[in-house]
Amino acid sequence: MSDQIRTLIDNSRLTSVQISVVAICFLLNMVDGMDVLAISFAAPDIADEWSISPQSLGVVFSAALVGMTVGAVFLSPFSDVVGRRKLILASLVLVSVGMVATAQANSVAALIFLRFLAGLGIGSLLSSMTSMVSEYAPDRWRNLFILVLHAGYPIGAIIAGFAAAEILPLFGWRPLFVFAGLVSFAALPLVFLLLPESLEFLAKKQPRGALQKINAVLRRMGATPMAALHAEIAAKSRISVTSLLREPFRLATIKLWLAFFMAFAALYFLLSWVVKLAIESGLALENAIYAGVCLNLGAFFGSISLGALSNRFGLTRVIALFFVAGAISIVVYGSAKVSVAIVLVLVFILMYFVQGAFTGLYAVAARIYPTEIRTTGIGWAIGAGRLGAILGPVTAGLVLGAGLSIAWTFALFAIPMIFAAAFVSRIRLPAQ
Repeated sequence: MSDQIRTLIDNSRLTSVQISVVAICFLLNMVDGMDVLAISFAAPDIADEWSISPQSLGVVFSAALVGMTVGAVFLSPFSDVVGRRKLILASLVLVSVGMVATAQANSVAALIFLRFLAGLGIGSLLSSMTSMVSEYAPDRWRNLFILVLHAGYPIGAIIAGFAAAEILPLFGWRPLFVFAGLVSFAALPLVFLLLPESLEFLAKKQPRGALQKINAVLRRMGATPMAALHAEIAAKSRISVTSLLREPFRLATIKLWLAFFMAFAALYFLLSWVVKLAIESGLALENAIYAGVCLNLGAFFGSISLGALSNRFGLTRVIALFFVAGAISIVVYGSAKVSVAIVLVLVFILMYFVQGAFTGLYAVAARIYPTEIRTTGIGWAIGAGRLGAILGPVTAGLVLGAGLSIAWTFALFAIPMIFAAAFVSRIRLPAQ
């Protein structure tokens, strides 16, 4: 029955229902970008107000990262049990409550807990949205739609930067979190009223009222409603990581995890050091937002471009080429001694390739796994990558502390990009 739904979606014209699913998930990922980056902009004011050490502030930053990892690995698999839509709504509530409550925090311990809480929601939300978009996209549009979804994050980061520039000098750091939290809350009715459940999930799991829900969406898409669902219902066994490590997924899963790990390590190193290096090249501190804008615009256009190119040249092949180009760009950026204007151009080019390749891995994950374990597979891949996100900046700090130059440190982090290219190029995607 889910195969019949898949065939119908692949062969039909693109409808307003499918476009609205992508648009809503894009907006939700923009909200994620705002929520994640808010703490980075607020950190200096928090440190001044509370007189806390950089070490304590580092724990606050890590709390959200740990929360995102736990959310991706342990919460997102419930999307394969209760449905994409329900988990998206629950995750959005977690994010919204965590953000608004952060504005009321009066201790480092409370701040750490609330960042962890928001991180839980963000981690599970991302995996569920990727599955949702994948399952509503026709095969010919699927790569692009997933990459469009993930391009929402850098746009949200840009909005967060401009909002912080307006709010922080006048009102301090607490209203920034209220603003971000209210935006998250405002998205709840949009999801509740307009985002349908995945048709593939409904056909595969057949929860109560599945036929009526499927037909309601099919009518909105201008398709013929179904008379009945097949009696065979997929087993309702508990989804676990072992599902990903059995044949025929084992080798693809291991390669995907390694690619995510390497990509996260390089990406989070760059996010920690790219703007700092731009400032050291002569960019005035008060103009550092321009480096952030170039960074996120490069990420946005890189993601969209990879999605458009992948249908013509092959998803894994284009991702591997982007990773190699990203590795070259990392070496050039780390060693370049040029004007500020050229530095900003290099920031754009660097993130165009690195973030474009990185977001492409989500499309790979969505294509590897079938409906019943898709969100579990995406969530665990993100979890494997988050280990790289933790180790990347830590390793950079160690090698810089040992006396390695910035140029050689950047060159060092080009190596994970080459490994990521090698791993992803060896993944064979199933025919869908």
